[in-house]
Amino acid sequence: MDSQNITVHQELDSIMGTSTRIPRLLSAEGFPEWKYRMEKYIKMKDFKIWRSILKGPVRITTTLENGTVIDKELENYTDQDFEKIEEQEKALATLTMALSPEIVQGFREYNSAKALWEALIEVYEGNEYMKQSCQDMLIQKFNMFNHVLDKTLEAQPQRFITLKTEMSSVGISVSRSEINKKLLNSLPKAWGMNVVVI
Repeated sequence: MDSQNITVHQELDSIMGTSTRIPRLLSAEGFPEWKYRMEKYIKMKDFKIWRSILKGPVRITTTLENGTVIDKELENYTDQDFEKIEEQEKALATLTMALSPEIVQGFREYNSAKALWEALIEVYEGNEYMKQSCQDMLIQKFNMFNHVLDKTLEAQPQRFITLKTEMSSVGISVSRSEINKKLLNSLPKAWGMNVVVI
């Protein structure tokens, strides 16, 4: 394998992640795939971190004799208390390290993994109007999907699978017959007779 191929593979590993390398969020367009991969990566590495992202920060408290619950002083923390704090910090660090330097700049105000995760989803997935707009755009892309002249025929199924995956990730379901019909109708004109036979 030459050095150019090695570099390409290293860049892909950096974006996609591996069992030892965290997936990186480099742009807004890559968010749906990153979100999916990040969840899987965290669950694989340490499910407690994922639980910490879902639950949010844990308040370390103590109960006084009169029944009042107050925050526990740091010097009174038990090993179990420190483990809870460590889990929260690990979760926040994991999410932060997965963001490119340009992206993390806009999210430094968040001091818990849950708050950061929810902020990322709000910014990159948007509100209901933005989600609907994204769905509309993907449906339009699906309806207009066709063979691109400067692309090889082998690349077409991959483009189609990517589009279908994007549609699924935003809740758009398409029947198998619609998928088959769209893929067949998008083949080049030279395939016309084959499409009729199929």
